[in-house]
Amino acid sequence: MFVIGLPLGALIVMLASGGIDATFANPVTLAIAGLVVGIGTRLGSGCTSGHGVCGVSRLSGRSIVATLTFMATGIATVAIMNALGLEVL
Repeated sequence: MFVIGLPLGALIVMLASGGIDATFANPVTLAIAGLVVGIGTRLGSGCTSGHGVCGVSRLSGRSIVATLTFMATGIATVAIMNALGLEVL
């Protein structure tokens, strides 16, 4: 259902909004980003969703610390970008 829902959801959004103007990074940037995510997942012993959803619900200390680290890093990144007047596309 998940695999079917991905393109179906995109189709519904496209039809409801009158079209999608999607822009993507070049293939080299996407490949590097995927590699970095894979390395981070390996170093963090799991992904952000796994730690945040499964680990925290099991009261895993390591997952709670990891999730707090992810959230704090995200908040700090947005605060720094706002302070510098930068925007995310």
